[in-house]
Amino acid sequence: MLIRLAIAEAIAAGTIRVQYRRWAKRRVKAGTWIHTPAGVVVVDSISECDPESLTDDDARAAGELSISALRKGFRGADGDPVWRVEVSFGGGEAGGRPDRGEDPRVGLRADDDLSDDDVAMVTTKLDRMDERADAPWAWRTLELIRERPAVLAADLGAVLGLERDVFKPRVRRLKALGLTESLKVGYRLSPRGEKLLDIRRSDR
Repeated sequence: MLIRLAIAEAIAAGTIRVQYRRWAKRRVKAGTWIHTPAGVVVVDSISECDPESLTDDDARAAGELSISALRKGFRGADGDPVWRVEVSFGGGEAGGRPDRGEDPRVGLRADDDLSDDDVAMVTTKLDRMDERADAPWAWRTLELIRERPAVLAADLGAVLGLERDVFKPRVRRLKALGLTESLKVGYRLSPRGEKLLDIRRSDR
């Protein structure tokens, strides 16, 4: 389940508690953790709903301007069920809420036993980040953090020609994949990130 950054930030702030999706089959269940650049979003409950009963108020509660905008964002076939997904914020940089347990990204960062499928999945995501940007940055940022751990974000960003306020959210996207870790100053690669770069280099 993909969640736009602006919506994820609103969930983190507590101003959005529900999302709607059109799926042929239920794709998440209560208790599912969803990694976003804003932190971990938790699925509290999911139920099928009648799309014809949804109103502008329902759409605004989900972060959309109107019911037409909400419906326009639906994917899948017109006859597929629409699901009401109640969500809450599960934790940000420092980890999960006490009642949620540890942020699962912590375990992900330490997991460097990457299968071929793991490598292919993460590589595809990083390649897409590069393709959608004005200039490639994802792989370059990982290499830069490996070369210069514990360096201020502003200084790292300057190497790539990026302002700090642009660079930091991008690093959070890498952290959401379990590839980097925040330090008191700057960042370092996680064991998972180190292994991914090692595999990438060996394949060249």
